[in-house]
Amino acid sequence: MPQWAAFVGLTGLLLTALLALARLSQRALPGNDGATARIDGFGGTESDGPRDPTIPRFETPEVARRRAHLETQLSPDEVSAGALLANVALTQGLFGALLVGGAFYFQIPLSAFGVTDAALSTGLPALGLGVAAGVGFWVGNELAAVIADGFGIAFDESLRELLAPDSLGGWVVLLGLILPTIAVVEELLFRAAAIGVPVAGLGAPAWAMVLVSSVAFALGHGAQGRAGIVVTGALGSALAVLFVLTDSLLAVVVAHYLVNALELVVHEGLGVDRLSVS
Repeated sequence: MPQWAAFVGLTGLLLTALLALARLSQRALPGNDGATARIDGFGGTESDGPRDPTIPRFETPEVARRRAHLETQLSPDEVSAGALLANVALTQGLFGALLVGGAFYFQIPLSAFGVTDAALSTGLPALGLGVAAGVGFWVGNELAAVIADGFGIAFDESLRELLAPDSLGGWVVLLGLILPTIAVVEELLFRAAAIGVPVAGLGAPAWAMVLVSSVAFALGHGAQGRAGIVVTGALGSALAVLFVLTDSLLAVVVAHYLVNALELVVHEGLGVDRLSVS
């Protein structure tokens, strides 16, 4: 018999641990010295720390100069792409293993995670929707970059450049192992476990769980500052809505993977610059 409440408790524990680790990692990142800068035209403040490669960073020219100086002090030997990717893979893999182990132990059915024999859940329609959504979300990212450029808001692409492999083998590992691991684990935790299980087993309102999971997803990417949290929260909400509408873990995993993969392949692999407002 499924132990729904116990598994929901485990999910909450894992989410809390993941958010705590994200916070610790944010403080440990080079350049994250607690400095703040005013957002031009918005009157808020943003952290001067590094950002995820797919999220804009709002900064003034003075902050940009200080960040550039800090980046010159960080040699490739100190923080390499391989070290960062290995850390991500190990951390994500650990959380994924704990979540899957908990699902087996508490006898949670696959259907609660969005895995059924319905075509919209695991068939070609789910795959197609995931591809379409992923491309659409990535295009939205690019449009956000153009809009931000129009307001004179810089995008920090240093971390994305650091993560980009410099060999064919590195790209194979990134696209074939690291990014799929990130997509599977984060969707399993933030969408399937945080939304699907409480709704299926405890009768929780879907809209409430969408809100909770999206807030947690945003806070897990707190290194982007306030604006980045909002953007990530919007992406998390879109993925959550896609999960609720399709009841498909496959669809959201594919969409999540494509957002990350397209960002790296287009701009780092192919060398295509972001559009800008001249």
